[in-house]
Amino acid sequence: MRTAFSPRGRRVAACTALVLSAGMLLASPAVAEPAPRPSAELPRRAAAPLPDLDLSALRSGAAARTAQAGEVLPSRFDVDGDGLTDILYRDWNSELGVVPSSDAQGGTWYRSGASEVPMDLVPLGDQDGNGQPEVLVLTKYGKAELQADATLSGGSLSWTGGGWGVYNKVFSPGDVDGDGRFDLLARKHNGELYFYRGTGNPYAPLSGPVKAGVGWGAFDQLVGIGDSDGDGRGDAVARTPDGNLYFYGGTGVKTSPFKPKKLIGGGWNTFNQLLSADDIDGDGHADLFARSVDGTLWAYRGRGNGTFTARTRASSAGGYLSVDQFAGSGTIASAGKNALMARTPGGTLYWYGTTNNGKLTARDQVGDAGGWAGAPMGFASSLGADAFGDLYFTIGGTLYANGWTGGGWSSYNHISGPGDLNGDGKGDLLARDRSGVLYLMRGNGEGTGFASRIRVGSGWGAYNRLVGAGDVSGDGRADVLARDGSGTLWLYRGTGVSTRPFAARQRIGGGWNAYRQIVVPGDLDGDGRADLLATTSGGTLYRYHATGAGGVFAPRAEVGGGWQVYSDLF
Repeated sequence: MRTAFSPRGRRVAACTALVLSAGMLLASPAVAEPAPRPSAELPRRAAAPLPDLDLSALRSGAAARTAQAGEVLPSRFDVDGDGLTDILYRDWNSELGVVPSSDAQGGTWYRSGASEVPMDLVPLGDQDGNGQPEVLVLTKYGKAELQADATLSGGSLSWTGGGWGVYNKVFSPGDVDGDGRFDLLARKHNGELYFYRGTGNPYAPLSGPVKAGVGWGAFDQLVGIGDSDGDGRGDAVARTPDGNLYFYGGTGVKTSPFKPKKLIGGGWNTFNQLLSADDIDGDGHADLFARSVDGTLWAYRGRGNGTFTARTRASSAGGYLSVDQFAGSGTIASAGKNALMARTPGGTLYWYGTTNNGKLTARDQVGDAGGWAGAPMGFASSLGADAFGDLYFTIGGTLYANGWTGGGWSSYNHISGPGDLNGDGKGDLLARDRSGVLYLMRGNGEGTGFASRIRVGSGWGAYNRLVGAGDVSGDGRADVLARDGSGTLWLYRGTGVSTRPFAARQRIGGGWNAYRQIVVPGDLDGDGRADLLATTSGGTLYRYHATGAGGVFAPRAEVGGGWQVYSDLF
């Protein structure tokens, strides 16, 4: 069962009515008020309550280990009072929730005084010593907010700060400087690392940034794990796209917070998210959670030297598929589309949701049969203040997008919505004119208009397909993929700069003219990177997993057949 989302439903209803009346508008432009038309709502993926954590195997013998260790590591998010870290998460409907480590009742977690879509969640432990933890929330538009005094049901907004969109990953290794409070590290898109000291004051929680390193862009996941080697300093693990996991022991020095890396082992790219667990078993050593692509949560016990024991199942199989982002996760947070639209030759439109395991939901019809015929259309990464994709189309030179209409679009033969291209967190559009010149149309973040166009460059008429929906390359910026007439696929990596939104193109490979359709629906497998789908003329759909290794895709995997019934994929 899927739930209708009323605000989005109203916007799509307006779009549907306009499409259904497209012929009337073109044939009879003097008609100001077309007759009422059927409405439609975009579906949403159902997100059932998550299963309880199963930590019994890890806690076996915990009393003896605690006695031997002498002290249990502090928890960064204990909201049920058992001393262990609970799981905070954002689901695929952008709602926050809690899974307690005890038998306490979990559920929805509310942010007080906050309105922007949450993206990443960084628990900071009990900063002010009152027994309740704080959580730093990074929002869609680059704002940081501190939710203080967290409970099982939510937090209290105590501080906000802007400008955090310059970072693609923010994480806490624990206490870096030895003052007993959790500190923060933030990585820029160029790989520079910055240190923020936790002050203990929830109304001014962080000191100013101090540069703490370079070269951290080599990792696709960064996880602060707390003290793993017993020296009282916060530690971290970092994973490369090829699956190698490294341990970084803390030094206590803010300008150089980590010792040289040590290889833990390979094969960790079987997981789409790694996340901090603090001390699950009470032995004084930091542990680790990991989610596999099938949605199962696993736990790794720390040995006290930066390595981990063999994994132990911590949830039912597939139980955590609906989580888009765990708090304390090492991935770059993403949102904005994560769905696919498919249109038949007769104009019937269908919606497919992604499920974080590389698969798609069953299809849902959007609007009436044949209701989407006759107009050039597309499906963009979120143009408004939510985290859901938006339909758009043109009729007679007027663009209809997210409830907004604007004229002057008749000169363009291609429009796409790959996401935020200028680094402000707001969804943008790309428009190509008939001479092959490409323009950036910067969105206002409310879905109600665009700034004056900015010329990107010429020669884009060489491409017969331009697609994108988020970050393909693994650096946190929205990218675009382009297929030329010879079948070569090119990657244009996003820069976040309005006047130069793309770096020089990078060749992915040839032979892509074997596909009738290619489309980027967003993140299919839960790792935060945008993946690619392609269909053959025979109707077979293939998935290309974005590995994060500079725009490289893994070998294709077959999704299923029967896709020849669609003339368009968005």
